Amino acid sequence: MNEALLPFLGGPWQLSMGLRRLEPDDWLVINAQHARQMRERERLLAERRGEVVAAVAGSEPACAEVLALLVEFLPRRFPERWQQADGALVDRLDERRIELGSEPPLVTAGRLVQEDLCVMRKGPEGYELAAAVLCFPSHWSLAEKVGQPMARIHAPVPGFDERLGPTADRFLAALTAERPVWRINWAISETDELFLPAHRARRPFDPEQPVERQLHLRIERQTLRRLQRSGDILFTIHTTVTPIGTAIAKSSHARALAERIREMPERMASYKGFHVMGPPLLAWLDRLAGDELPAGGPG
Repeated sequence: MNEALLPFLGGPWQLSMGLRRLEPDDWLVINAQHARQMRERERLLAERRGEVVAAVAGSEPACAEVLALLVEFLPRRFPERWQQADGALVDRLDERRIELGSEPPLVTAGRLVQEDLCVMRKGPEGYELAAAVLCFPSHWSLAEKVGQPMARIHAPVPGFDERLGPTADRFLAALTAERPVWRINWAISETDELFLPAHRARRPFDPEQPVERQLHLRIERQTLRRLQRSGDILFTIHTTVTPIGTAIAKSSHARALAERIREMPERMASYKGFHVMGPPLLAWLDRLAGDELPAGGPG
C-alpha cells in the first residue's frame, strides 16, 4: 500500500490536523476501488438520498461552483476517462454518462467522483457544514451535522475542543484558493462497508477468529480548498477500505501501527474501538513485526 497513505508511519501519535500542501493536479484521485465505489454511490443516491444529501438555504452558489470545478478538472486531469459531450460528462472507461443539468449541482458532482463533497460556510460560530453529498460516512450522520459549526460536528472526538478547535477555526479563516491542502485520517473497522452512518451498530468483534479476516484499514484522504467565487470552503473525503492483512504487509508497518495504538490516550483508544479489538489486534501486529512485546491494551 502507498506509504503516503499510512499516516501512522510518521509517529508518535498526536491529535493534530497534519496538513500538507496540495498540488493542484493531485486534488482528486481515481484508484482501483473506483468502479465498486461509484456503483455504491449510485445505489445510495437512488435508495437513501435523504441520508446522503443535505443543504441549507444559501448554499446553492457554492454547490454550482463545485460542479463547475469538476467539469473543468476531470477531462483535463483524466482525459483517458472523462470527456465533455452535449451537456454531459462521459466516463469512457465505465461507460457512464452524467447529465449536467438534470438535478441539483452537488448531487451531479457526487456522481462524478469517489470523493464525498462537503461545503463549509462562515457562520456566527465559525465555519458550518452548509451542504454535502456524503455517501461514505464513518459513524456519523449528515442529517445531524448539516448546518452545525465545526465545534459541534467534532464534539464526540476526545480532545478536539481543547486541542484542535481554535486551531482549525483559525486555519479555515486563513485558507486561500491558491494554497489548497490535504491530510489523512485513519481508523480500523470491523467491516469493509463504506456507508457507516451514526445509527449503525458496530459489528461485533470475535476474538476467536483471525484478526486479518475481520478487520480493515479505513483511510480517508481529505482535501480543503477555498472556492474562488463564493468564498466558501470545499472539503473532500476519498475513502479507501483495505483488509488489514493486505494493508499491513511489512513488519515495519505492523510495528508502527502497534506503537501508535499503544500511544493513544485511553479516551481516544476507546472512541476508535480499541477497547474491544485492541488486544488481539496488537498481538497480531506484534507477531507480524517479530517483536517480543506484551499484547496489553492501548494507552
